Amino acid sequence: MRKNTAVAKKTETATVLKIRAVYNSLGDAEQRVAKYICENEEEIIYLSVTELAERCQSSEATVIRACRKLGYSGYQDLKINVARELVNPIAKIHEEANLDDSCYQVLNKIFNSIAQTLQYTSKVIDQQELEKAAQAILGAPKIDVYGLGNSASVAKDAEHKFLRAGKNCVAYTDSHAQVISASFLKPGDVAIGISHSGSSRDIVDALEVARERGATTICLTNYGKSPITKVADIKLFTASQETRYRIVALASRIAQLGIIDTLYTYVALRNHEAAVEGMNQMESALKNKKY
Repeated sequence: MRKNTAVAKKTETATVLKIRAVYNSLGDAEQRVAKYICENEEEIIYLSVTELAERCQSSEATVIRACRKLGYSGYQDLKINVARELVNPIAKIHEEANLDDSCYQVLNKIFNSIAQTLQYTSKVIDQQELEKAAQAILGAPKIDVYGLGNSASVAKDAEHKFLRAGKNCVAYTDSHAQVISASFLKPGDVAIGISHSGSSRDIVDALEVARERGATTICLTNYGKSPITKVADIKLFTASQETRYRIVALASRIAQLGIIDTLYTYVALRNHEAAVEGMNQMESALKNKKY
């Protein structure tokens, strides 16, 4: 029987105890995953499944299989449970917030987080990738935008902005509709998938279908390797201190909106005559909607 060497001597969390219980029954690749989790519990909270697989010299499938053998539904389930064991629960609301903060103090912390995120994002975004995304959108006969949950509002904002620029753009916030629409895309069309974690299975699936149909795929996600980056021809990254295990992304959403505004403005400038004429027509059509 192989000796259980996965766990260093330290205060053991429930996750570590689970690993100790099943470690010897795991395969070699799964043991590498389990050992890394034990030795780097705080780090994995911030890692995508792709990044963990690379660190363990294994595959995403091996990581997920190891997590399931530990009793979790998948890697995200494991991360959430590790975070509950290690992180102050208040950090799930906001990393810098305190229970006794006044509303104005919260405002300052939120604004500071947004400012830092915008600054980080401007530094990590690849200028060539941004230009390629803009050119692809500029020439696209049809643009699909996919977003779920917190990303759905960003997807709808993209739809609104690109429609204003005269582009044929539809945002899909239902997972079935996303795949259906993706299956009808053609070469020259563009599909944009928005996911802060980069691990939203439905968004990845929709982009993969769009890519198979010949469309140009663009991902808008947090910086780093993740499943969504594998199916994206063009990668646009935000950078935020927000923890990836938290479901609701705050500051990073503002950075995503900023990138969408950038692409919209670029497209409108390149088609400025048509864009201005379209805006005039739109203003005339909407004039009776306001007092």
